[in-house]
Amino acid sequence: MVEPDRFLTVSLKDPRIARILAAALDAVEPGRLVRDYLQRATLPPHERLFILGIGKAAEPMVLAAAQELPDFAKALVITKHATLAPPPRMEIMESAHPVPDARSVMAGRAALDLASRLGENDLLLCLISGGGSALTVSPRSGIGLRDIQLLTTGLLSAGASVEDINTLRRHLDAFKGGGLARITKARVLSLLLSDVIGDRLEAIASGPTAPDPTSGADALGILSAYGIQAPPNVYALLSTQRSGEDVPRSRVTNVVIGSNELAAQAARQQAIAEGFDARVLRTDLQGEARELGTRLAARLKADSEDDPRPFCLIVGGEPTVTVQGDGKGGRNQELALASVATLADTRDLMLIALATDGDDGPTDAAGAVVTGETASRARLSNLDIEDYLERNDSYRFFESLGDLLQPGYTGTNVNDLIFLLAL
Repeated sequence: MVEPDRFLTVSLKDPRIARILAAALDAVEPGRLVRDYLQRATLPPHERLFILGIGKAAEPMVLAAAQELPDFAKALVITKHATLAPPPRMEIMESAHPVPDARSVMAGRAALDLASRLGENDLLLCLISGGGSALTVSPRSGIGLRDIQLLTTGLLSAGASVEDINTLRRHLDAFKGGGLARITKARVLSLLLSDVIGDRLEAIASGPTAPDPTSGADALGILSAYGIQAPPNVYALLSTQRSGEDVPRSRVTNVVIGSNELAAQAARQQAIAEGFDARVLRTDLQGEARELGTRLAARLKADSEDDPRPFCLIVGGEPTVTVQGDGKGGRNQELALASVATLADTRDLMLIALATDGDDGPTDAAGAVVTGETASRARLSNLDIEDYLERNDSYRFFESLGDLLQPGYTGTNVNDLIFLLAL
């Protein structure tokens, strides 16, 4: 359970709202989702069971599976933050996100080595969550880790969507796009915690057990669209790749067990219980964070003039940021900062932008809180809103006001949630 007090800030003092945020994360607690599935499902027949966890939520997912299936032969966990010493028969590896490093390559080798050693009568239970694309890497022949690092950094800075970044990753990496499923003879059951719009199997952690519907030409088109220059070896590889390889469907099963929609609906139910008129507007929000912040603030302001209070509108998705400055921040903090001017001097309105994994960009914040008083408080502190936006320095803006959301590591990852509240 997530403690609601972890969400309180200078402006967010209402325990009802804190409980709404906590309910959203509790609904997608990875361990509970895995336990719920395994308690009601019948596993494929097998002689030996192996568990492989990949992603930001890998540790709680694998620990839950190990408790439900104590006769497992071996478990491997690849994650960003490990919190526990591994129990017997379990190995935990930490690696880098969002840009892979040498540890990511070591993790990729370990995962492929595990899968390749299994036989036809074995079962490989894969527990996959967001972040797995960077945490587990196996560059294709002719491609180096440095190539993947530079392209990932370039696409992130250009504001590319996760879908586009993962399309390129699948074509540069032998682990992704079904690569893990193809290398093993074992039956494969993948339980996925989705952090992508539409819960597309090939996009969650770049689909290590799912077929890739894209081609090298698609990846080249993405590089061109964002103006990214790739080295010759990357162009040479992509120009020869046709549509993605399939996976052996007769022995591979993929199941999405948690998503942004699940978290949003749980928040709605809690908001209703707290006395709010609550609605989920959408869970497929995409686009430039600062533009979305302005639009969502305008929606909140307009609805507050007509709709009965209190109300809570919930939006899910994954904004992007085109980095132009040298500041510190993340997409949720930037979206929140972009809403400040529109909400200035309004009464009893609040916008909250939350990254469900607790990590918004390369910061220790999950997002930020904005009210009608944020702009006036900024002026009193000599904080120029436009200047902070231009420098992509949303973290320091909200840090100065005490309105960063800092719940800490949440152990889950299902994209972002934005709450529009009228009190």
